[in-house]
Parts: sequence; structure tokens; C-alpha cells
Amino acid sequence: MENSGKVLWFTGLSGSGKTTTAEHVYKRLAESGQPVELLDGDAVRSAICKGLGFNREDRIENIHRIAYVADLLSRHGIVVLVSAITPYREMREYLKSRVTGYVEIYVNCSLDVCEARDVKGLYAKARRQEITMFTGISDPYDEPEQADIVLDTFQESVETNVNRILEWLERNDRYVKPPKSYVAAGKETDLTADSVRIRHEQKGDRG
Repeated sequence: MENSGKVLWFTGLSGSGKTTTAEHVYKRLAESGQPVELLDGDAVRSAICKGLGFNREDRIENIHRIAYVADLLSRHGIVVLVSAITPYREMREYLKSRVTGYVEIYVNCSLDVCEARDVKGLYAKARRQEITMFTGISDPYDEPEQADIVLDTFQESVETNVNRILEWLERNDRYVKPPKSYVAAGKETDLTADSVRIRHEQKGDRG
């Protein structure tokens, strides 16, 4: 389909800021009239992926199911934002080969910072071996080597990262129409450091 949408797939450790950033991109695109959907990994697990665990096989199956939905939406011209840890390199290779308009966004944040943001204590439980197969502690995260977009959620603000994504879309997709206001120098938005802090206090994901 010539006017297929994009699938912006946010990958990174738990607490890195994937969903925070995706939610703000969703808001900006929706306000501009762009057809857009947000698939959050935790929310999807409670629906189409209910019953899957966190061993390697179940994690891969989880991503395959999300990919199917994302690809279906994308083929109908919708921009799909997916927030899911997606820890294994083989998962992301699968997505590149199967998902229409796949864009890999690596939300880069150190393990130390992600642990410090984790007010729900998931990392602490993983350290005490109360949670098994926890990405970054007892299960690996294969860092992306060739992501389309790399974000730094420790040094950079949410606004800066959202603008970077919108700029990428403007350069690389003639059908997706980002809001024009994002390029206005000095423009104040609600994408503040406080909004990041609040979001992290509410969220803890396992992918």
C-alpha cells in the first residue's frame, strides 16, 4: 500500500522512558490530525498476550503478536507507536523483516538511572531474585547497533527527544504529517522534566 503508515518501535530497558516519550509523540501527532495508535507493552500483555510468561520463548511470542497488530494498522496508513522492551536482537531483526514501515527507536538510558527511577521496586526485587528473567539483571538486553533513531532520556528533555522523532518523520515520510509547531525556537510545551518524573513514578514495565 503506497500510503502505508509507520511503526515507531520504542525499545529500551524498563524505566528508560519509552512510554513517556511515545505518549507525547502520540499527543503531538493526534493533535495534527494524523491517524495514530499507541500499543503499550504492558497493556497488550493483559489483552492479546495474556497468559504469556517472561521466559525467552514467551517474550518472543509476545513481540510476534504485537508485531502482527502493528503491521496490520500500519498497512492502513496509521502511525503506530509501540512501547516494549524488546530485549533480544533476534526480535528486532524479525520486526525489520515483517513490519511495514518499521522504525527502530532506541531509548538509551543507563541501568543505574533506570533503577533509580524505579519507585515500584521491580529492579530491587530482581536483585533479590524475587523476580526472575528481569531484563538488565537476570536476562540480557542486546543493545541496538543500528537503530534508526537513538534517544538519550537522561541528558535530553522529553521535548528534545519528541522533536527529534518528528524531524525524522518529516525528512523520511511524505505521508506522515508532523505538527509544524515543533520547530519553533524557544516554544514552551508541557514536555518538561517534571512530566518525565511524574510518568516514571507511575510506571514500571517488564516488557
